[in-house]
Amino acid sequence: MNKKTPLESYVEIKKQRPDALLLFRVGDFYELFYEDAQIASRIVGLTLTTRDKGAPNPVPMAGFPYHRLDAYLRKLVQAGYRLAVCEQVEDPPTVYAKGSDHAN
Repeated sequence: MNKKTPLESYVEIKKQRPDALLLFRVGDFYELFYEDAQIASRIVGLTLTTRDKGAPNPVPMAGFPYHRLDAYLRKLVQAGYRLAVCEQVEDPPTVYAKGSDHAN
């Protein structure tokens, strides 16, 4: 079976909810990518970073610890955004490809 990286899973799920900011749980963090990361960083003050910094088109990324979910959900909803929360239900080493681009 071909295992997906967290980013590949995010993209697949985001296609199902293009109208919502996708908060994607990986380990102890919720992560957002692309435009969702840019919006969330602006609205709730998250640090905007990138994934694949050396790539020609690095992927914007922002995240926060899982225990802050309620606070960030509230702020994003109050700002008028629709949200989708994707919980991790399996252990990351068994779900994602070994050597994936995700740093734990």
